[in-house]
Amino acid sequence: MSRRGWLLFLAMGLIWGVPYLFIKLAVTHVPPASLVFLRTGLGALILVPLAAARGQLRPLLPAWRPVLAYTAVEVALPWLLLNDAETRLTSSLAGLLLAAVPLVGAVLGWVTRTDRLDWRRVAGLAIGIGGVAALVGLDLGSGNTRALLEMAGVAVGYAVGPFILARYLSHLPGLGVVAASLLLTAIAYAAPAALQLPGLSLPGNALAQVVGSVVVLAVICTAIAFLTFFKLIEEVGPARATVITYLNPAVAVALGAAFLGEPFTAGIAVGFVLVLLGSALATRRSRPVVTPDPVTAPTRTS
Repeated sequence: MSRRGWLLFLAMGLIWGVPYLFIKLAVTHVPPASLVFLRTGLGALILVPLAAARGQLRPLLPAWRPVLAYTAVEVALPWLLLNDAETRLTSSLAGLLLAAVPLVGAVLGWVTRTDRLDWRRVAGLAIGIGGVAALVGLDLGSGNTRALLEMAGVAVGYAVGPFILARYLSHLPGLGVVAASLLLTAIAYAAPAALQLPGLSLPGNALAQVVGSVVVLAVICTAIAFLTFFKLIEEVGPARATVITYLNPAVAVALGAAFLGEPFTAGIAVGFVLVLLGSALATRRSRPVVTPDPVTAPTRTS
């Protein structure tokens, strides 16, 4: 990985390790759907005028179907599921469960034949799944099946998004794609937000907490983060871009412990090591497949 790639990797690892703390703070007072609206609405207010001024929205029109698909799997559905899951989970555990995103990405690469699985990567998948099982068994508990299913949906969405981006939207301006995604999501959640937000009654300290959380989520963890993420994908590719989840959990755990008093449990200790080790093995680049007949044998990239 180049020096620029490492800098982008570290920046994204830090930036996307932060949202779990602020989501937890916000959903204490704001319904999950309304939080999606506030985060994407403010993000769109920042990025849509910038994208429009640069002429980066009109080129999206012929590709409206993949733009909608990307919006759904990367923003609209995962953010609602994540917000709702954090009403039941600690921010630390939410961040750790999403460390499984590279595992899903490795499976998708194999299914779509854009990558292949050798024995090391299969072993990595097994170890990573064991780590998720440790998190679930030791920390999540049987009473949080809904939260587990929601986090699984988030992980799948976060893994599928980069593949759609690379395959169908890589020729389009990244700023235009993310601006359109935020705007479309804000529009989709405007109706539930209109019903929920007027009924909220927040004391002064809670209002300040919500406003501060929404600003951080929208400006730093959304607008700035997505622009940085697109640069990371350009630099290292979609599969390895998801490996920022190696660093995200550590940031999430540290912030949860420091600001929310969340415990560092046995499940976190065991699951963290296994998931990261499994992800590291599962996302290793496979050796090219050597075929005896390059004319008739199908080509598979590594």
